[in-house]
Amino acid sequence: MERHPESLCTGIFNDSFPPIMDGVTLTVDNYARGLLRMGLNPCVVTPWNPCRVEVPYQVVKYFSLPIHNRHPYRYGYPKLDPFIWRRLRRMPFSIVHAHSPFSAGRLGVYVKKKQGVPLIGTFHSKYRDDLRHSFTGPMSWMVDVIMKRILDFFNACDEVWIPQAKVADTVREYGFKGELTVVDNGNDYAGMGDAELELYRHESRMKLGMTSGGMNLLFVGQHIFEKGTDVIIRSLGLLRDRTDLRMDFIGTGYAAEELKHLSQREGVADRVLFHGVIHDRETLRRHYAAADLFLFPSMYDNAPIVVREAAAMGTPSVLPFGCTASEVIEDGVNGFLTQRSPEAYARIISRLSSDPRAVRVAAAGARTSLARSWDDVVEEVADRYQHLIRRNG
Repeated sequence: MERHPESLCTGIFNDSFPPIMDGVTLTVDNYARGLLRMGLNPCVVTPWNPCRVEVPYQVVKYFSLPIHNRHPYRYGYPKLDPFIWRRLRRMPFSIVHAHSPFSAGRLGVYVKKKQGVPLIGTFHSKYRDDLRHSFTGPMSWMVDVIMKRILDFFNACDEVWIPQAKVADTVREYGFKGELTVVDNGNDYAGMGDAELELYRHESRMKLGMTSGGMNLLFVGQHIFEKGTDVIIRSLGLLRDRTDLRMDFIGTGYAAEELKHLSQREGVADRVLFHGVIHDRETLRRHYAAADLFLFPSMYDNAPIVVREAAAMGTPSVLPFGCTASEVIEDGVNGFLTQRSPEAYARIISRLSSDPRAVRVAAAGARTSLARSWDDVVEEVADRYQHLIRRNG
């Protein structure tokens, strides 16, 4: 295939795409938008979804079916799609970057072999935890089978990227022995000045109906128990006599209905609001800005973008000791660390509600240390792409 530089495209492969919204989807979308602004002609390859979302860059989709116990996620089945293979063979990729080791990752390996272009794989999630939730009982043997395929994918990559240094512990635990490159995640909320943010925070609380003098708490992410969502509600149950607390949950997941029932059983349903998925980025930004604390008792996440988004809007996070995400948090300086239990979360919420100065100090530290813009990240990514393309010859 003769390749003209002006026709080359940068392949970004992933198993989820809007309207599904998670940290990896957000990364892919911001990569594609940033690369488009730089003239690098991104093309996202992803499973088909019945809900179409308009984006300014090229998207190629292949056959998929819904995942039974992980709504709204879908799994791609390229073997059942008679068109995707020929289309990918004919597309003039200069490089492929796969953000998932599953069907999209396997398609990335296919393009690498057929076109001889370099392949990058980013290790975003704790895949074994996901698989153990999906394959239980008599199907649990599937976990080891799929984990071997995941390891085969990363071994096929020319480079493996991780979003945070401590993620290397998980990658090594899975058996990958190759070189790892740390490339940060970015933040499309970065850049607002201190004075502007204070005004924006006040306006956001007014718009969202929050009363002054109360403690506003926030969680954004999948509503799954692996992220400690039940820990949050149980901690509020221990503080049920406090009428000045408001908790906002944003997102969806298999545990969403059970969490609503739990809030009723704990006697806090009157101060816990479930908003579902918020697709509008401006509305989501207002929720981040209006919150005093971002509660994230997850041992599941590697380098959660939501913690950085909250930091950009001056909202420090409360994370568990020992979680991978806690690597970037210094207790009391740019966030808070505690034990992963309802009792511990209740204590720190109670303490910080009467110590606004400590919250302000951590908020300032979070904005300074955790809020790197996507433009900055994608500029680094593009430089790394060009280096790998030149090295590949």
